[in-house]
Parts: sequence; structure tokens; C-alpha cells
Amino acid sequence: MEMEKVWATLLLAGGWMPMAVLQAQTAADKGPTEQSAAVPAWQIVAGGKKAFEVASVRPSQGPFRPPNFPLDEGDAYAATGGRFNADFPLSVYIQFAYKIRLTQEQLQSLLAQLPKWVATDRFSIQARAEGTPTKDQMRLMMQSLLADRFQLAVHFESRQVTVLALTLVKSSKTGPKLRPHAEGPSCDDSAGPAANGSPPSVFPARCDVYALMVKPDRSRQAGSRNTTMDLLASSLPSLGSLGRPVLDQTGLTGRFDFVLEWTPEANSPPLTDTGVASDPQGPTFLQALHDQLGLKLEATNGRVQILVVDHVERPSEN
Repeated sequence: MEMEKVWATLLLAGGWMPMAVLQAQTAADKGPTEQSAAVPAWQIVAGGKKAFEVASVRPSQGPFRPPNFPLDEGDAYAATGGRFNADFPLSVYIQFAYKIRLTQEQLQSLLAQLPKWVATDRFSIQARAEGTPTKDQMRLMMQSLLADRFQLAVHFESRQVTVLALTLVKSSKTGPKLRPHAEGPSCDDSAGPAANGSPPSVFPARCDVYALMVKPDRSRQAGSRNTTMDLLASSLPSLGSLGRPVLDQTGLTGRFDFVLEWTPEANSPPLTDTGVASDPQGPTFLQALHDQLGLKLEATNGRVQILVVDHVERPSEN
């Protein structure tokens, strides 16, 4: 039976560059002084510094409770009446507040230089904001809350690192499974499961989310609707286990729909119902990217914004 999963929060992009990296600051790591990055464009649009009217931060040891809207870098958001409810480690709240997403390697590098509780201990945060704030305005309120309750102090630096550049295979031409959103189904169209339980006619069923379908033969289907190329680029390291940030250099603007299907490479093929190893047929991740989306990756050097954690403390319960 196929299983659809919405990518987790730890699966992006700052408003000023397509990938931001989070890292802890240590004396040995500082190196030459670099100019701090300017305020991200999304923060300016969201209105600058903001704060919740009231907020509660408590250690969470019970069953996990999902948030009342996705704490990711995307646009998926639900009308909450100004309320924020979530139950995550601090590392997740930091990524949400600063609109960043890390590769697995970047996350491991961060956690190696921070107290273990930053990633292991969950905190239940319940807060209320005045009016009907946008998702980005909620991020700004979370920045203020983290500074107040966790004594979190950060700054941005711009650094030159090895990256992968996402470019078009053919100039100004995308692949058959990457198209402008205006040419596909509207976000208002219902795309729920059919009455017989078959998959939705549109994948993903909702706009503004990234979804991953894992099939019994180990093949994968990933996609998003009404997304940007910056978001698509920054999703690729997690999907393809690439190990490096991906920067969008396609020159494409606007909103897009895409579906990507591939078979992960592995040392041994999966077993069939008879217990006999099958020989899966299907494109590799890079082949699918090339043939289906009309995109390719090229190793290069590029500047990324590094969010440096200068200070953090465990909060007192309140």
C-alpha cells in the first residue's frame, strides 16, 4: 500500500538567498571577519521585529502533538486566529524562525557544537498574537520569543562554500513534469482521494506543501504545487542525499508545479512478496531530474548566508 508523507520540518530558503546554513560559533571556527548579511527581504516585507501578546514555554515529555500549521520554510499556512501551538526541539524552532533548511550534514555539524538538549529536548510552545498574522510574521514573533526565553543570540555571515548549481538542461525550456502553476490545476480545486480509495488525481493534493510518496518497490514520487525554484532547489539535497546546498541558477521566476519519480540506488534490491529479490527498473535521481524536470546539477562555489549561533540557554519553565 502506498504511503504519502509530508516532508518534516527539518527538511530552506532565506528570502535573500536560496539556501541558508545554520552553525554554532566557536573560537576555532571564526576565521577572518566577514561582513554580516543584510536583513532578509522576507523580514522587511513581514514588517520587522514583532512579538506575541502572550506565550508559554514548557518542557514536553508526553506524546508528540503536531503543530497547528507547518513549521517549514514554505507558504503552507492555516488560519489560526493568531494562535501558535507546537511541540518540537529548539533546533526546529530556530529553523522556522529564520526561514532556513539544512542538509543532514549541516544539521549534524550544527548539533555537534551546541548543547545536546537543543536537538533532543522538546518544548511545548503555546502563544497568541494580535490580529491575523501571516506565516512570516509568526516567524518574526518566534525570533523575539527565542531571544527572550532561550536567550538566543545569532548573526548572519556570508561565506564562500562548495555548492551545487541548479541549471536548465536546455535554455528557457523545462522538462515535461515541471510546468508553470498557471498551466495546472488551481489550488482551489479539490484533489482528495477518490471514493474507491485510489490516489488523488492531482499530486500533491494540496498546494504549498512538498510531498513524498514511497512505493512498495522502493521507488519514490515527490512533488509540489505552487512552489518556487528557490524552494525546489533547496529540497534537492534531502531528496537526493546530495550532501551539499543547491542554489537555483535556472533564471526561472514565478510559481511552478512539479512531480519527480525515481528509484534510489542501493546495494541490494528489495524483496518481492515471494521473498525473491526484485530488480527495480527506474531512473536514478539525477536521471529523473534531467529527463523529467529538464534540470541538472553542476558543482561550483557560491556564497551562502550562515546563521551563526552566538549564545543559547535552557529556558526556565513559565
